[in-house]
Amino acid sequence: MEENKDSNEEVNNKTSDKERNTPIKVDRDLSDSKEIKKDSNKKVLDKNKISTEKDIDSKNNIKKENASLNKNDLPSKKAIPIEKKPFHEFVKEHLIPCIEKEFNQRGFEIEEITFKNTFRPIAGDKCWVIKCVIKNTCNFWLSFEKDDITSSKSISLSKPNQKPSIIESFLIDEKRITLILILSRILQRLNGQKLLGVN
Repeated sequence: MEENKDSNEEVNNKTSDKERNTPIKVDRDLSDSKEIKKDSNKKVLDKNKISTEKDIDSKNNIKKENASLNKNDLPSKKAIPIEKKPFHEFVKEHLIPCIEKEFNQRGFEIEEITFKNTFRPIAGDKCWVIKCVIKNTCNFWLSFEKDDITSSKSISLSKPNQKPSIIESFLIDEKRITLILILSRILQRLNGQKLLGVN
């Protein structure tokens, strides 16, 4: 039995040596793997750092390129239609000059053209009125009820040196009011009364 005990102790010792060796060996392997992980982590970090630096450089270059572009090089925004501009701007910068140009091209001289918030001829209510006096031909008053080209409009006509006697609605059935439409209807009304001498 003692022999069995001794042999058992030897086996146990060998096993414990093996067990001790194995953990030591495993520990050595683990430390190697830790070093490998550290190296690979460092490489990944270095790659990330390089990638980040490239991104920053790229963004900086884009900012510099954008700053160096002329405003003319950038695509322009689509201009809004003149009819969508504020009422006063539309009338002063587009409608009145267009009326003057049209009558001048037809050989008429405009003595006076005004735009103000005043009393509408005949009706006497206050609204925005364009008064146009065409030398030795006629006068007309184009009235806007509100400061909006889509608001109710009226027109009054008269011969020179006379007061208007009739007020007529103007562009009441039109859904879309444009500069050309306003001008063509003014000419149509004046021609209809034979005030321009053209029928």
